[in-house]
Amino acid sequence: MSRPPRPPASTGRPTTSATAYGTLPRAAAGLLAAVGVLVLMLWYGGATRRESLPGLADSGPITGWALPGARLGMQVGAVVTIGLLIAALLFSARAAGGGLSGTGYRRVRAAAWSALGWCLASIVALCLTLSDILGMPIGEAVSFTSVVNFATTVQLGQALALSGWLAGAVFLVCRAALTPRAAGIALLLAVLAMVPPVFTGHAAAASNHQLAVSGLLLHVVPVAVWAGGLLALALTGRAATDQLTIAVRRFSPLAAVCLLLVAGSGVVSAYVRLPGPGALVDTRYGQLVLLKTALLGTLAAAGWWQRRAALPALAGGDRSRFVRVATVEILLFAAAMGTAVALSRTPAPVPAGPAESIAAALLGYPIPAAPDAGRLLGDWLPEPIVIAAALGAAWAYLGAVTRLRRRAERWPATRTATFLAGCVVLVLATSSGLARYTPLLFSAHLVQHLLLTLVVPLLMVLAAPLTLALRALPATTDPSWPGVRDRLRSAGSSRLLWLLTRPPVAAGLLAGAAPLLYLTGLYDLTLRSHAAHLVMIGYLVAAGGLFCWVVLGLDPVPRPAGRPARLLGVLLLMLTQVVLGLGLAGSSTLLAGDWFTALARPWGDPPLVDQQTAGRILWSLGNLPPLLILGLLLRRGGPDSSANAPADVPVTGAPEPAVANPPGRP
Repeated sequence: MSRPPRPPASTGRPTTSATAYGTLPRAAAGLLAAVGVLVLMLWYGGATRRESLPGLADSGPITGWALPGARLGMQVGAVVTIGLLIAALLFSARAAGGGLSGTGYRRVRAAAWSALGWCLASIVALCLTLSDILGMPIGEAVSFTSVVNFATTVQLGQALALSGWLAGAVFLVCRAALTPRAAGIALLLAVLAMVPPVFTGHAAAASNHQLAVSGLLLHVVPVAVWAGGLLALALTGRAATDQLTIAVRRFSPLAAVCLLLVAGSGVVSAYVRLPGPGALVDTRYGQLVLLKTALLGTLAAAGWWQRRAALPALAGGDRSRFVRVATVEILLFAAAMGTAVALSRTPAPVPAGPAESIAAALLGYPIPAAPDAGRLLGDWLPEPIVIAAALGAAWAYLGAVTRLRRRAERWPATRTATFLAGCVVLVLATSSGLARYTPLLFSAHLVQHLLLTLVVPLLMVLAAPLTLALRALPATTDPSWPGVRDRLRSAGSSRLLWLLTRPPVAAGLLAGAAPLLYLTGLYDLTLRSHAAHLVMIGYLVAAGGLFCWVVLGLDPVPRPAGRPARLLGVLLLMLTQVVLGLGLAGSSTLLAGDWFTALARPWGDPPLVDQQTAGRILWSLGNLPPLLILGLLLRRGGPDSSANAPADVPVTGAPEPAVANPPGRP
């Protein structure tokens, strides 16, 4: 197969050549600022002042100072890599035919080298972490055998090794990437590479670790997107000024969303880590939290000034003001990252109290009292990631409806209410008192499973969100700057999407979820690992949404199948749930027995009896949503009813201007 041609070079030139755009001094200044703040905050927080106890070995000053430096290197590598890839995909014009332009190509190639640096920093951090854990100087602690053993058998070592491997994969993909699809794969790998260390740090060991870990995930990923996107625009902006204006205007709302996520997750993290408001002032850890908060507040003010003053000047052809404000933002981000690394090495205040029980250590919270209606609805266990996703989905849906109303176009209020109800049920299933009891009761877990796989997806699919998006989103008139609507339309030609939307495949992905979860060790893994629990939630909602979309056909489906195939998919799902439910109801083998034995809850039915109750729920109540889907499918028209959107939702959209929005509008 012939290799795709190299993307063409950018033809535009900056109108202000004196700005020295894309020069290394700005990047060097940001790196020096991060290192300087890191050193200062490590000294202030006491992270490097360790007293050697008699008889105990010490890792020495080299490890004490170099380990935070390696962690900073990982963060900088992640931020630069993710930012460059996002800029290549979203903030760079496309070449003819939809390929990478010259600017996008250079950003992908630059991301390759930053990913390599990220990979090397992960390897160094792996070795220094081993030295730190063993309490031995790095020269004595590190050998090939010890590093391999640490990277394959210890959870912290596995996380650092996996992060390094994924960063190395990003390097290889970016070096070979010539298409947006390859760059998208590299971006996905880069985001995944940021995740493993989050599940092994201080957050994972804290009480309420579910809240702490999810809050940290909602913090580190938006920071990387926000800081990395800004850095990419500021350091590799060789495109013409008008195209840079479009890119910056596209970045502005994304930065605003990241700011909200970072601020909210920061509040969650402080709530989990600090025993009370007084600790913000009385402890070094709390003081560093206040400093980081002040830096992020200053960043928000700089971003506001960027939108108010620098963007209008940029639209007028003057890049200098944008460059100056962006440079200030880069320095602030560098200081914030240095503070964050120092914060991760500073001991958090430990609240006084009785020793944690085994059950509390496993759950992240003490065993609650026996469930009743009040506790199931009122004793919440928030899941920040799901709450943020539900709020974002509701905001996007309401925004699309508002845009239609401004164009004097109608959208059924029942669909809006249905979608919002789906968002509410999603939050209730994962964050209410029900979520607190799911690790304790198999029956509660199964109810959550049914809500996520069938109720939430059915409510959202009945609201026809794809049709709404195609109606509300503007269509672009410049093919070099495809918008969200264009990307949605182009996704319909994907071979993978065509395969996934075959009714037997969609039904198999959903129907096979429960047997795969309960008949293997995955259920026990989701109880012990918050990462596996989050993956389970995402998969169940996605598989349920795909199934309802394909079967009901309220939104356009690529090459839709006839009604018999869709009926067969519904019957396959129902049959699977009946067989599995009867099997659980009659089983004498307890799933995840070690987990429930260790919890030893003092109330309710024995775990095996509760599991049998869950089986009866699955084969009886669990088939009510499929019966409703079956009724809706039979009520709709002929076998090709899913081929088109309903008549009341024609696919229209106001054209998007070739250049960005007018100055002053986000």
